Amino acid sequence: MTSPDPQSHTPSGRWPSQVKFILGNEGAERFSYYGMKGILTVYLTTVLLMSKDHASSIVHLFGFVNYFMPVLGAWISDRFWGRYRTILWISLSYCLGHAVLACTDLTHSMDGKTMLLYAGLGLIAFGSGGIKPCVSAFMGDQFGPSQRHLLNKAYAAFYWMINLGSTLAFLIIPWVRDTHGYSWAFGIPGIAMGIATIIFYLGTPRYEHVPPSGDPAWRSKVAWLAALLLSITGLVLVSLKAPAAFNTSLWAVLTAFTVAVILWSVKLVQSVNAASSPLDLSAFSVWWYGLLRWFGSGFRNFSAPITEKFTPVAADQGLSYGRILSVFAMVPVFWALFDQTFSTWVLQGGQMKKYLLGSYEIGAEQMLSANPIFVLMMVPFTTLVLYPLLGKIATPLRRMAFGMVLAALSFVFVAWLQQRLEAGESLSILWQLLPYLIITMAEVLISTTGLEFAFTQAPKAMKSTITGYWQLTVAVGNLIVVFITAALGGGHGDESVTSGRFMLYAAITAVVAILFSLIAARYRYRDQLAPEPA
Repeated sequence: MTSPDPQSHTPSGRWPSQVKFILGNEGAERFSYYGMKGILTVYLTTVLLMSKDHASSIVHLFGFVNYFMPVLGAWISDRFWGRYRTILWISLSYCLGHAVLACTDLTHSMDGKTMLLYAGLGLIAFGSGGIKPCVSAFMGDQFGPSQRHLLNKAYAAFYWMINLGSTLAFLIIPWVRDTHGYSWAFGIPGIAMGIATIIFYLGTPRYEHVPPSGDPAWRSKVAWLAALLLSITGLVLVSLKAPAAFNTSLWAVLTAFTVAVILWSVKLVQSVNAASSPLDLSAFSVWWYGLLRWFGSGFRNFSAPITEKFTPVAADQGLSYGRILSVFAMVPVFWALFDQTFSTWVLQGGQMKKYLLGSYEIGAEQMLSANPIFVLMMVPFTTLVLYPLLGKIATPLRRMAFGMVLAALSFVFVAWLQQRLEAGESLSILWQLLPYLIITMAEVLISTTGLEFAFTQAPKAMKSTITGYWQLTVAVGNLIVVFITAALGGGHGDESVTSGRFMLYAAITAVVAILFSLIAARYRYRDQLAPEPA
């Protein structure tokens, strides 16, 4: 698909005009997603009568699938469809998922409700996750080289629209549910997603497109094997909800499959040495070669440096791949905490007294709006005042490290509130405002920075892929919650909402924050203005 070059007609000090369509699409899409997710936990416990642990596991399994799909969406975008077509076509699955979910309350059968719920959540997860890495990267594509200095503010505005949409959803959809029932409460987010798709389509004549790079057959095998490995690992961890899943045969199959993939990858990388000249292979293979060379230094087939074995483009992509993923590896623990605002924090809020603001009742679901409201206030302040004031001191990775410390602190406070509830005290829901404030500060430092970091540090041909891996950190974080819930409570009780469990998450995050700080200190940033290897 071709388009005029809007970058060449836009002054370097102004945003490209087509960015407004992307921001509008993101705001409406986030309204649809959070409108549905905000009422999901209560629907599971009050309508489907699930236990707190079971409901929490379902919410986080949905989060896992939703944030695992960006890997597939990014791969389709970078190799086949391009970002524009990926966003447009996968959005249709998103709309269909909302329609199916809206039908759950129309059937009186509990089994029917459950089947429609899972089908709807599956379609939404594919749609929402599939477009995630493409939308933020597609916005970055609209900025020319002379406008790169505007990216920081552009991504801040992007995140601001996310939180505007979610704020409205958290305030409106619970009221719709209380007055018109779950069919409308699930249906209105679907209408919002349809509007989001139309807004995005309206900008078509103005968009700047980066064409997909294509995908030779052997690259497809690498991508699908990696995706299959992650999928099977996820399914195994999901099965931990059932005690029988701990049997030896299950883990034997997982171990055998993992070893097979590793051996196959080693064989693939060894074949690099058979060539008489540097090869232009994928970043995945370059990264594997470097990793195995580090482990097997001095062994046959792993002696040549990466820069001699591969073309400059492939070597640059592979080295960037390894450095970026070493940072991303620490981030899932933060998301394990943050995404509990939709599960355990809602369940804790259900044990507190609601607050009346005039005639408007603020309960656990409405309290979810505190997070995006705080973000709407914090993002402009940090972007326009705090970061420029701190200058080079506030590097992206230092911001993220401090954000992890704050996330741990928020769970210490939540554990204290839960301890008081367990002692029989009657607490107002407003007590949750302080932990919401703290974890929102952490989110601003980690999430907005992470989007910017993923785009600016990735080579041009890998931007959607790297952004997809950033989204994958959220998936792994949700899986951590599922694993801990199953391992410590069996997955079917109410132990996920206890002061001891909250303190456990705080302790884990504090340790990871220290490790992240050590990695951040050694990271070498990519120069955005430097030309990429040819």
